[in-house]
Amino acid sequence: MQKDTYIYPCVFIYKDTKISIYFPDLDGCISSGENESDAFINAKDVLCLHLFGMEQDGDEIPEPSELRSLKLQDNYTAALIEVFMPPFRAKQANKYIKKTLTIPAWLNIEAEQAGVNFSQILQNGLKEYLHITAQ
Repeated sequence: MQKDTYIYPCVFIYKDTKISIYFPDLDGCISSGENESDAFINAKDVLCLHLFGMEQDGDEIPEPSELRSLKLQDNYTAALIEVFMPPFRAKQANKYIKKTLTIPAWLNIEAEQAGVNFSQILQNGLKEYLHITAQ
């Protein structure tokens, strides 16, 4: 079941001039940052993307571990990262996909001379063909 808000513990690993981050409960959910601010921003981004991918794939999203249950090494720090998914899902739903199409050369010349916005014409045509009135 999809939730609107997720909160997961994130581990920050301080190495020289960089901070690596990972989420112990989510395999492969990793990122990094040049400083703490950058690392927190990237942690939120990667958490949204990872959870969205799991939702889309129908994967079971595990319950988060308790922060106090994490066993950390000396240069490790843990923090809770909260993400609100509805705006991220909406952004992904409205993501544009590039399509390649073929039209006769003479039609391309005429359309370019008329200043046609090919993408808009295709979108309008598809909506009309599919009887879509919204969006």
